[in-house]
Amino acid sequence: MNHVAGYALCLDMTAMDFQRKAKKAGQPWSVAKGFDTACPVGPFISKENIKDTSDIRLWLKVDGSTKQDSSTSDMIFTVPHVLSYLSQYFTLERGDLVLTGSPAGAGPVSRGQVIEAGLEVNDKTLDTYKCKVA
Repeated sequence: MNHVAGYALCLDMTAMDFQRKAKKAGQPWSVAKGFDTACPVGPFISKENIKDTSDIRLWLKVDGSTKQDSSTSDMIFTVPHVLSYLSQYFTLERGDLVLTGSPAGAGPVSRGQVIEAGLEVNDKTLDTYKCKVA
Protein backbone atom coordinates (compact mmCIF):
# COMPACT_ATOMS: atom_id res chain seq x y z
CA MET A 1 0.00 0.00 0.00
CA ASN A 2 3.07 2.26 0.21
CA HIS A 3 2.93 2.49 -3.59
CA VAL A 4 -0.70 3.68 -3.69
CA ALA A 5 -0.98 7.43 -4.24
CA GLY A 6 -4.72 7.69 -3.80
CA TYR A 7 -8.18 6.72 -4.88
CA ALA A 8 -11.01 7.80 -7.17
CA LEU A 9 -14.69 7.06 -7.54
CA CYS A 10 -15.19 5.30 -10.88
CA LEU A 11 -18.32 4.04 -12.58
CA ASP A 12 -17.61 0.79 -14.40
CA MET A 13 -20.33 0.71 -17.04
CA THR A 14 -21.09 -2.29 -19.27
CA ALA A 15 -23.06 -2.40 -22.53
CA MET A 16 -24.91 -5.59 -21.65
CA ASP A 17 -26.40 -6.02 -25.14
CA PHE A 18 -22.90 -6.13 -26.68
CA GLN A 19 -21.69 -8.39 -23.89
CA ARG A 20 -24.51 -10.92 -24.32
CA LYS A 21 -24.12 -10.99 -28.10
CA ALA A 22 -20.33 -11.46 -27.92
CA LYS A 23 -20.55 -14.16 -25.23
CA LYS A 24 -23.17 -16.05 -27.25
CA ALA A 25 -20.91 -15.94 -30.32
CA GLY A 26 -17.89 -17.01 -28.26
CA GLN A 27 -16.21 -13.68 -28.99
CA PRO A 28 -14.30 -11.31 -26.69
CA TRP A 29 -16.57 -8.73 -25.13
CA SER A 30 -14.06 -5.90 -24.75
CA VAL A 31 -16.35 -3.53 -26.67
CA ALA A 32 -18.93 -3.96 -23.90
CA LYS A 33 -16.48 -2.30 -21.50
CA GLY A 34 -14.63 0.03 -23.86
CA PHE A 35 -17.25 2.31 -25.36
CA ASP A 36 -17.22 6.12 -25.09
CA THR A 37 -18.21 7.24 -21.57
CA ALA A 38 -17.85 3.65 -20.26
CA CYS A 39 -15.78 4.57 -17.22
CA PRO A 40 -16.20 8.05 -15.80
CA VAL A 41 -13.53 8.72 -13.17
CA GLY A 42 -13.92 11.21 -10.34
CA PRO A 43 -11.21 13.48 -8.99
CA PHE A 44 -8.09 12.11 -7.34
CA ILE A 45 -8.45 11.53 -3.59
CA SER A 46 -5.07 11.52 -1.82
CA LYS A 47 -4.39 8.47 0.33
CA GLU A 48 -4.01 10.84 3.29
CA ASN A 49 -7.80 11.24 3.07
CA ILE A 50 -8.38 7.46 3.14
CA LYS A 51 -6.06 5.92 5.68
CA ASP A 52 -7.99 2.64 5.95
CA THR A 53 -9.52 0.97 2.88
CA SER A 54 -11.44 -1.60 4.92
CA ASP A 55 -14.60 0.48 5.37
CA ILE A 56 -15.26 2.87 2.48
CA ARG A 57 -18.95 3.40 1.75
CA LEU A 58 -19.93 3.37 -1.92
CA TRP A 59 -23.44 4.20 -3.06
CA LEU A 60 -25.26 4.70 -6.34
CA LYS A 61 -28.73 5.97 -7.23
CA VAL A 62 -30.60 5.96 -10.53
CA ASP A 63 -33.27 8.65 -10.84
CA GLY A 64 -33.07 9.11 -7.06
CA SER A 65 -33.67 5.43 -6.27
CA THR A 66 -30.85 3.70 -4.38
CA LYS A 67 -29.47 0.77 -6.38
CA GLN A 68 -26.16 0.18 -4.59
CA ASP A 69 -25.12 0.98 -1.03
CA SER A 70 -22.24 -1.03 0.30
CA SER A 71 -18.83 -0.91 1.90
CA THR A 72 -15.41 -2.20 1.03
CA SER A 73 -15.83 -4.27 4.20
CA ASP A 74 -18.24 -6.42 2.14
CA MET A 75 -15.62 -7.23 -0.51
CA ILE A 76 -14.50 -10.86 -0.87
CA PHE A 77 -10.85 -9.72 -1.02
CA THR A 78 -9.38 -6.64 0.66
CA VAL A 79 -7.97 -3.78 -1.39
CA PRO A 80 -4.37 -4.64 -0.36
CA HIS A 81 -4.94 -8.27 -1.37
CA VAL A 82 -6.35 -7.30 -4.78
CA LEU A 83 -3.39 -5.01 -5.49
CA SER A 84 -0.85 -7.57 -4.30
CA TYR A 85 -2.42 -10.28 -6.44
CA LEU A 86 -2.68 -8.14 -9.58
CA SER A 87 0.88 -6.88 -9.24
CA GLN A 88 2.09 -10.47 -9.64
CA TYR A 89 0.70 -10.48 -13.19
CA PHE A 90 0.64 -6.84 -14.30
CA THR A 91 3.21 -4.09 -14.02
CA LEU A 92 1.36 -1.36 -12.17
CA GLU A 93 2.64 2.09 -13.11
CA ARG A 94 2.20 5.56 -11.64
CA GLY A 95 -1.28 6.77 -12.62
CA ASP A 96 -2.76 3.32 -13.24
CA LEU A 97 -6.31 2.75 -12.07
CA VAL A 98 -7.38 -0.55 -10.54
CA LEU A 99 -11.14 -0.97 -10.24
CA THR A 100 -11.97 -3.40 -7.46
CA GLY A 101 -15.49 -4.36 -8.46
CA SER A 102 -19.05 -3.24 -8.06
CA PRO A 103 -21.33 -3.61 -5.05
CA ALA A 104 -24.45 -5.73 -5.38
CA GLY A 105 -27.31 -4.03 -7.17
CA ALA A 106 -25.74 -3.24 -10.54
CA GLY A 107 -28.37 -3.13 -13.22
CA PRO A 108 -29.46 -1.58 -16.49
CA VAL A 109 -29.82 2.12 -17.10
CA SER A 110 -31.49 3.83 -20.02
CA ARG A 111 -30.78 6.96 -21.98
CA GLY A 112 -31.93 10.04 -20.10
CA GLN A 113 -31.77 8.50 -16.62
CA VAL A 114 -29.71 10.30 -13.99
CA ILE A 115 -26.97 8.42 -12.16
CA GLU A 116 -25.60 9.70 -8.85
CA ALA A 117 -22.77 8.00 -6.99
CA GLY A 118 -20.77 8.71 -3.88
CA LEU A 119 -17.77 7.67 -1.82
CA GLU A 120 -17.71 8.21 1.95
CA VAL A 121 -15.24 7.52 4.73
CA ASN A 122 -16.21 7.83 8.40
CA ASP A 123 -19.52 9.47 7.39
CA LYS A 124 -17.61 12.15 5.44
CA THR A 125 -18.38 12.48 1.74
CA LEU A 126 -15.13 12.59 -0.25
CA ASP A 127 -16.68 12.56 -3.71
CA THR A 128 -20.02 12.51 -5.49
CA TYR A 129 -20.73 12.12 -9.17
CA LYS A 130 -23.87 12.92 -11.13
CA CYS A 131 -24.54 12.43 -14.82
CA LYS A 132 -27.33 11.85 -17.30
CA VAL A 133 -27.05 8.65 -19.32
CA ALA A 134 -26.30 9.58 -22.94
